[in-house]
Amino acid sequence: MCASCGFPAIPGHWTEAGAATPHDRLRERFRRMQILQSVLRGTGVSTHDGGLIPGIQVMSLSGAQAIVPDLDALWVEVEKLSGRPFDPLELPAS
Repeated sequence: MCASCGFPAIPGHWTEAGAATPHDRLRERFRRMQILQSVLRGTGVSTHDGGLIPGIQVMSLSGAQAIVPDLDALWVEVEKLSGRPFDPLELPAS
């Protein structure tokens, strides 16, 4: 149970599969946020994971925000907040 918000702790994400300790798991969550920031660059949407609440915080430049449980929900929320289709596998135009 999360002491901050009362939500049950979520199971680890598949990207944390090699994390042996809670410290390693937290480090992997922060690394995932760095990758997401680079993928979302130019969309007007950013993400944050302070390590205290379950899920990923998603914010737009207009101030709209949401908390999503996983990456599948994140891509849907990015489309909502940016107002345009988003494909995480598509390279940004240079």
